[in-house]
Amino acid sequence: MTDRQGAVLWRACKVIGGYHQVMRGTIEEANMNSTVSGTELIRRATRRGGMTLVSGLLLASCDIALPGSDAKPSGSSATAAPGSAPQALAGANKTATIELEKGGIITIGLFGGNDPKTDAPSTVKNFEAKANQGFYNGLKFHRVEDWVVQGGDPKGDGTGGGQINSEYNEREFRVGAVGIARGNDPRLNNDSQFFIVKRDSPHLNKQYTNFGQVTGGLELVVKIAIGDKIKKITVK
Repeated sequence: MTDRQGAVLWRACKVIGGYHQVMRGTIEEANMNSTVSGTELIRRATRRGGMTLVSGLLLASCDIALPGSDAKPSGSSATAAPGSAPQALAGANKTATIELEKGGIITIGLFGGNDPKTDAPSTVKNFEAKANQGFYNGLKFHRVEDWVVQGGDPKGDGTGGGQINSEYNEREFRVGAVGIARGNDPRLNNDSQFFIVKRDSPHLNKQYTNFGQVTGGLELVVKIAIGDKIKKITVK
């Protein structure tokens, strides 16, 4: 369906709604006026409803937007709902797919290139190896706050996992950014625990390794609860 066809359909639905409203108003008027006969009721309904429906449908077929319409002009494209489909991500050379045990898929573009300003190749390589070996299968999200979700801990309580070197870059932690957890030593990251931010988090910029960005399923990220499990993660 084209944008114009969608706009016409939207207007037609509005017109039909108006038709039903007119018909309902006619009936309510008759109920309040006991002198109106059944024949008169039918005559009024036909005249009012018919005029509303015909004139409205004619208007709907035109390119004139109805007052209050949010239909897009011809040639424009509507914005997809967050995460409704994977989107291309500049700078990402691999894609991670997280399948949730409760259903749903989250896709993440990974920055595995070699530009130190934008990429985190060692982190992506480590994440890819663990994911494709099945390391994350069945692990849960142990930390859920209003701004972040975190998972990938083999112990399930935030204390598990080994260590790898940190990889800081200049990418900002915006909504859907994916980072790696770390302890007090900024030189070392956890080798398995990852997190996804649910809102812009500039306080993390250059303080944590930013190695990916959600490209689909962001609406699932914000619904993750403590204890929700990862069915599996694959990276290609």
